[in-house]
Amino acid sequence: MNSRLAVNLYFFTNGLIYSSWTTRIPDIMDHYGIDNSEIGFILLAHSIGAFLAMPFTGWLIFKYTSRSVTFLSAFIFTLFYASSMLSSSYTILLIPFFLMGISTGIMDVSMNAQAVEVEKAYQKPIMTFFHAVFSIGMVIGSLLSSLFITQQTNLLHHFLIIAAIGLTIIVAARSYMIEDAHFDFDKDEKIFIWPKGVVLGIGIITFCCMMGEGAMSDWSTNFMKNIINAPEHLIAYGLTGFAVAMTVGRLFGDKGRAKWGDYNILFGCAIIAIIGMTLVTTAEEVIPAIIGFAFVGLGLSNIVPVAFSLAGNLKGVPAGIGISMVTTIGYTGFMFGPPIIGWIADYSSLRIALGLLLALFLIMFLIIVGYRQKISS
Repeated sequence: MNSRLAVNLYFFTNGLIYSSWTTRIPDIMDHYGIDNSEIGFILLAHSIGAFLAMPFTGWLIFKYTSRSVTFLSAFIFTLFYASSMLSSSYTILLIPFFLMGISTGIMDVSMNAQAVEVEKAYQKPIMTFFHAVFSIGMVIGSLLSSLFITQQTNLLHHFLIIAAIGLTIIVAARSYMIEDAHFDFDKDEKIFIWPKGVVLGIGIITFCCMMGEGAMSDWSTNFMKNIINAPEHLIAYGLTGFAVAMTVGRLFGDKGRAKWGDYNILFGCAIIAIIGMTLVTTAEEVIPAIIGFAFVGLGLSNIVPVAFSLAGNLKGVPAGIGISMVTTIGYTGFMFGPPIIGWIADYSSLRIALGLLLALFLIMFLIIVGYRQKISS
């Protein structure tokens, strides 16, 4: 095993665990007897935990290195995931999801920082592939969820099985990660600055994209079940279509960047995402809905990896600071988007709530066009 494979395994485990619980959201709602607003608060607890943790992750990486922070946060995240279904009530369930949010927030930033270290060592663009492996983990997680749902496996047993797989991978890959430079933290040194200019623009692009990713992960299964009225064995296939298409897009993303450039990749992906979201919000049958989710997955596939790469190579902005700012802005959308979708759904419908994403994708497209010169340079 080498460092590239080791970091890929962390991205895989993150995707595996994330999709393993998001595809069971309808079952979690049934188990605890809660509605869209209440599951929205659970997702919000998860989001707040991540949002509070991310701005401090840069300090942790400076002090302890991305290698150590990635391992510890992944290990803790998996433990909280495994224990979440031991909660006896909806109120208690908020606690492990809040703690999961803290640990996954730290993991998301630190494993991307570790991926940057590996990319520097390889001296070629490979960031998109790391995110492809995350998507592969989501695909496998959603397929396993379909199997567990079909077999009527209870939530606790499902989560314990996935957690055992995740912990095995995390421990096995730990020693192969790159031991990045250890920095002596200077209390007067700024490790987070308020984003502005091109950093803010890239951050908003990332926010719109990642809000879409989070909403697809958390609400596609619910949409297929309660809006499209898909058969039981097909309700997870909206997320599967999304994740498979995203994986395919990311597997070829690095080659696409080399051939067409970052701007053309972002422009084309934004158009595809808009088409896909239009299909989803107007779908009445299973197949059109799955196709729509797949188009959204393909459209969003390369936007975040390209944005992270741009943020890490901005002139006059240290790579770690640029990535930290853009990641924090982006994951704000990823974490806070799903609960907002839930609240809107309760006041109107889930179909209308997902229409918010279409508006965000249009905004994302306009910003990409507006930043053409800076992205191309």
